[in-house]
Amino acid sequence: MNNLMIELSDIYLTLMGGSGEVNILRGVNLQVEQGETLAVVGPSGSGKTTTLMIMAGLEKPTSGIVRVAGHTLSDMNEDALARFRRINLGIVFQSFHLVPTMTALENTALPLEFGHVHGARERAMQALAAVGLESRAAHYPAQLSGGEQQRVALARAFAGEPRVILADEPTGNLDSETGKRVVDHLFHLQQKLDTTLVLITHDKGLAAQCSRQVRMEDGILLPDAASSGQDKVTAVLPQQPAL
Repeated sequence: MNNLMIELSDIYLTLMGGSGEVNILRGVNLQVEQGETLAVVGPSGSGKTTTLMIMAGLEKPTSGIVRVAGHTLSDMNEDALARFRRINLGIVFQSFHLVPTMTALENTALPLEFGHVHGARERAMQALAAVGLESRAAHYPAQLSGGEQQRVALARAFAGEPRVILADEPTGNLDSETGKRVVDHLFHLQQKLDTTLVLITHDKGLAAQCSRQVRMEDGILLPDAASSGQDKVTAVLPQQPAL
C-alpha cells in the first residue's frame, strides 16, 4: 500500500489479573495511510486507549508487529523509542498533561528543547499563534481555561511538525462549544501539515469529521458502519472450542 504510515499486524495483548490471564487485545489488524484521519470508537474498556499506546510505543504487545512511520517498534529499545516519538509523534491527552510550573510557551517548547531543536522558543510561539494563544504565552496552566489548556496541548503536539498525531478523547473534559473550537484547531493543523491523525472519541460528531471510523469491542477492531475504508481493517476472532 502506498504511503502507509501505521500498520498493526495481528496484535495481541494479554495481561495477568487476579483471576488469571486477561485478553486486552485479540488479533488487531489496522492500516492507516499518510495524511489520513481515523476515529476509533467503542465502549469504555474495549481496548481503544491501549491500542493508541501501542501505536506510540508506550505499551508493548504480547505478540504481533507494530510499524509506524517506517519503523518497526519491536526492534527498538527504550532510548530509540524515545527518539522515535520525539521526531515522529505528537500525543494529545484528554487531561492535557501540562507542567503546572511552566508557562504556556515553556510547555509548548518542552519537547523541542528535549530534542535540541534550534529555535525551540520561536517555533513554540508560532505553534501557540496557530491555535490563537500567542497573547497567553506567559500564563501558567492554572491561569488558563480548560479549552485554552487543551489548545496549548495541541500546540505542543504539533510544534515539532510530527508525521503522526495520536489523540485520546481530546474534547472529553470540555463543554461542547469549547470542544468545537479545539476540534476546529485540531483539523486545521492536521490539514495544514498533512499529518496522519488517529483519535479516540465517544463524540459521534467528532468521529464523523474523520475520513474513516473503526469500532473496537472486547479487544477486537471492527470496521464501523460509517467507515468508507472497511478493507483496511480486519479482525481475527478468537477460536471457539469445539462443542
